This record gives sequence, structure tokens and C-alpha cells, in this order.
Amino acid sequence: MSKNDDKSTQEVAVLEKDFNVYRFKNEGEHPQVMQQDVGMAFIQFHFCLKGHLNFRYNEGAYNFPLAEDTSMVLYNPQKALPIEVELQPHSWLVGIAISIKKFHALFSNDADQISFLSAENNTKKFYDTKIFTPSMAVVISQILQAKVHPSMRNLYLKGKVFELLSLFFNVTEEDAAAEQCPFLLDEENVRRIRQAKTILLDRMTDPPTLESLSTEVGLNIKKLKEGFKQLYGDTVYAYLLDHKMEEARRMLEERQHNVNEVGLKLGYSTASHFIAAFKKKYGTTPKKYLMSLSS
Repeated sequence: MSKNDDKSTQEVAVLEKDFNVYRFKNEGEHPQVMQQDVGMAFIQFHFCLKGHLNFRYNEGAYNFPLAEDTSMVLYNPQKALPIEVELQPHSWLVGIAISIKKFHALFSNDADQISFLSAENNTKKFYDTKIFTPSMAVVISQILQAKVHPSMRNLYLKGKVFELLSLFFNVTEEDAAAEQCPFLLDEENVRRIRQAKTILLDRMTDPPTLESLSTEVGLNIKKLKEGFKQLYGDTVYAYLLDHKMEEARRMLEERQHNVNEVGLKLGYSTASHFIAAFKKKYGTTPKKYLMSLSS
């Protein structure tokens, strides 16, 4: 695992020749750019488990934003597409790059089921994005965490990447296979945890208690706390606080509201509470932050 700074990490695992998996995390307070060379005729899969990303290709001529819980597939058989991705603060990414020849061999007789592997399409560019399923979120999280002995890591990652690809291309049969899915409980938990996150952000000015939130999503407090930390890398209310502070910074930068108004809009009963939270997060007061923007 290599580091860009104290709070951002990137790792490239070579699973086989022409088959790599990338794990990027930015836990800092500033955007980080991660770069990796990828050869021509490789297909790329990218999964944003947390935060927001922006991919830049062809020296910035093309930009592809990728939001939380969203995947992207990119393939260009005529041009190498090295990865250059900007990760916003508190963003996690899993990427897969595999040569089209090796990828085709994974499916063999089933290749016709995948549109861009068909004979008439496999020399054309391909790009697609979609929301990934809770079952995929579980596997993506496992790839990022990889809590195994270092000697077993590549074997573990290879198995998980195959599992992730099989889930990715099995969407048309997902409902039929659900009863046999070994991650059924985890999938349901992930769905409920995502629901909890949505509730928190929708009601961030008056958030529910942990007890009422767990009741609303139908998940006990222990599973909610553990699952939320696994998926989003933070406790429930630390995640909410980060979101509120990012909103505060955005509102201050827009200069449409003064410090007191921003605090009230974010649910703080007094300006002093808001100022204290902002200073703890960013190391400066909202007023000084505004002054720094002017200078």
C-alpha cells in the first residue's frame, strides 16, 4: 500500500499478467489525484463505494464524474486510457483493468450475453455507468478492506474480483438467484444502511436518534453501527457531521448567507455551536475561512 499523504492511499495488485485491481482511498480534507498507466485494449471497471470521483482522459479533454454507489465501464480498443482520477475528500474507489483478450476468455461461450464482447462490437468504444447493487457493495467493501494475511492477499482479491464481475454481469438473473445468494443477509443489511444514510442526509438539520434510525430502517443498533462503519468508513454521526461541514463550507463560499444563517440552516441552535464544530473540523472559524477566500 503506497501513500500520497497521511490520509490517502493507493495500491495496485497484479492478479495475473494483464489483470490488475486498484484500491484508492482519500480520507483527507483535500482532493487527491491518483494516476496509473493502463495499456491499450484494456477494459476498465470502476466502483465508487464512497464520496465523489472525477476521471480525466486524453489530457483532460474528457471528464467522467462518478458518484457514490455508482460503477463505470470504459473500453477503447484504439487508444490507451491511463487512469487519472481526482478523489474528493472521504472517497473510496475500486478499479479493475483487464485486457479484452483475457476478459473474453473468462466468459468463453457466454460472451454473446455481453453486448460489447459480440463480434460486431468488440472493436468499438464502449462506455456505461450504473448504480451497483447491495450485493456488489458488500464485495467492493471486502476488496477495499482485504482483511487477510499478506501472503493470501492476491488470491483473496482475485476471488473477490471474479465474484464482483459475476454479480456485475448477472443483473438480469439476480432476482431469480437471490434465494441462493450466500450474501442475502448482507445485501439486505446494505440496503437498509443505504436507507439510513439517505434518512440522515435528508433530515440533517434535525437528525433522528440512533435508536429511532435503527427502528426506522429495521436494523438493530449494533448491525447499523458496524455496517455503516464498514460501508462508509465512519460512524453514523461522524459521517453526518462531515456532510454538514462540507455543506457549511459550500454555503460560505457561495456568499449568499452570513455565518449565523449558515449555522441555522444546518440545524445549529446557536452560532457558537456551529462555529465550534466548524473550527474543530477545519481548524479555523467560519469568519476567518471567509476572510481567507477574499485574500
